Amino acid sequence: MVRFVDVAHMREWVASTGVPSIIRGMSQYMEDDFRRWDEFDKSPRVASHSNVGVIELMPTSDGVQYGFKYVNGHPGNPAAGLQTVTAFGVLADVASGYPIMWSEMTILTALRTATTSAMAARLLARSDSTTMALIGTGTQAEFQSLAFRELVGISSLRIWDTDPAAMEKFERNAAALGLEVYRASSAHDAVTGADIITTCTADKQLATVLTEDMIVDGVHVNAIGGDCPGKTELDAQILHRADIFIEFDEQTRIEGEIQQLDADHPATELWQVLCGDAPGRVRADQITVFDSVGFAIEDFTALRYVDDAVKGTRFCTEVDLIADPADPKDLFSLVSDSTLAVEPVHSAGGASAVIR
Repeated sequence: MVRFVDVAHMREWVASTGVPSIIRGMSQYMEDDFRRWDEFDKSPRVASHSNVGVIELMPTSDGVQYGFKYVNGHPGNPAAGLQTVTAFGVLADVASGYPIMWSEMTILTALRTATTSAMAARLLARSDSTTMALIGTGTQAEFQSLAFRELVGISSLRIWDTDPAAMEKFERNAAALGLEVYRASSAHDAVTGADIITTCTADKQLATVLTEDMIVDGVHVNAIGGDCPGKTELDAQILHRADIFIEFDEQTRIEGEIQQLDADHPATELWQVLCGDAPGRVRADQITVFDSVGFAIEDFTALRYVDDAVKGTRFCTEVDLIADPADPKDLFSLVSDSTLAVEPVHSAGGASAVIR
């Protein structure tokens, strides 16, 4: 039997535990996993691109457990009443190869993306940061806001989106969450006075959401919208002014903001900062960019955290996903008696049998 966390269970678990508590717990798991980075198998995700979006598989293993996530990104989906991003994931036992947990990951990915962003900002943003600009107020915006409030201490938000309905949605949700929000008149207005800028737009294109003149000394940029080849959000001149931090170099060079730069342009993997192998922010006037595309270890962390949290509780069920014959070498025994019937047929050469 395999533990299964469906959407209903995930919603119940999040409601019972609370998003702030989940972000705190998941951030600890994530820091622990980043600090043992060398234990993991690492490779860029496997992506299947089309002219309307992308479908990806994101696998990794620490040698004890194996995890993968199936995820899509289709910017045109909301026009058809569908989510831009959906996902599910599996955690498995390496010793046997058997899956042990299967979970929805649409909600979970939003939580882990926000947690990763805030964990990075805690290392890279100025310690006195209180104001964040949100450029893009779609499905990720509320999660980002709560994570930054919880882990970084952000108390004020300045928002901008090209879609007024998205801003109205965010303002409604933010009011219920007790967040202070200023609705800007433009992206330039939104970043004015911000200590941290988060860009989380969805269009699959080489866009310039932030221009070089919008960036002041000391700001931290949390760039999470550019996450596939041909999709960026930052003016390349910002990257030349900033110190850049990434998840996994081999993947980010393909998908991140740094796809705009020469292949040898320096970028520091975040685990190195956590382990003390590389500096993070070293000056108050330093510009830092977290060029985040999402990496499989973060999904592994999220699955591991949820599995530990829900096993033995009402927040999961079990599904009979793996065929398990009494004799492991006799898989046919599971179908030979119950579903197959042998019927005689007649031919010119006499009677024979056919399996139907």
